[in-house]
Amino acid sequence: MSDDRHAVTTLVFAADPAAPNNPDLPVVIVRAAISRDLPVSEVQATVRRNGWGGAWLYGVFPYHHYHSNAHEALICVGGEADLLLGGEGGERITVRHGDALVLPAGTGHKCLSSSRDFLVCGCYPPGQEDADLKREGDPRDGVAAAVASVTRPQTDPLFGATGPLVEAWGG
Repeated sequence: MSDDRHAVTTLVFAADPAAPNNPDLPVVIVRAAISRDLPVSEVQATVRRNGWGGAWLYGVFPYHHYHSNAHEALICVGGEADLLLGGEGGERITVRHGDALVLPAGTGHKCLSSSRDFLVCGCYPPGQEDADLKREGDPRDGVAAAVASVTRPQTDPLFGATGPLVEAWGG
């Protein structure tokens, strides 16, 4: 793994009609967070060692969605994709094999396009593995309170106790 701190970017989004986003925590993007030759099984083992669970392998849904009860890490383990973060008024970013993102609870995300081999390892902090799936247009009664009550993880999914996520979110 590469802990190249100058490759860390944070983004903050205001509430959007497609997603409430998170008023308190930024999205954390780490470019080239993992080596492209690191086996997927080792990525999954690393996130488990760092306390993150519920790991899955898939793409990103092609519609606006968010999780009101969980933060979510997306580690690109194959291909590349253009994602829209933060809803229609958000920001389009390209993720490539090796990049990692952590989306705070409430953050809208959607896949706009991807290569055929695009694959992410998704995972959640301890106790947040049963993430809900909220879509654009779903009722928002109680969502802001739910998002605000999601606890911050004590570890970064890839780097442990001293990683970029812990630094950005204040552990």
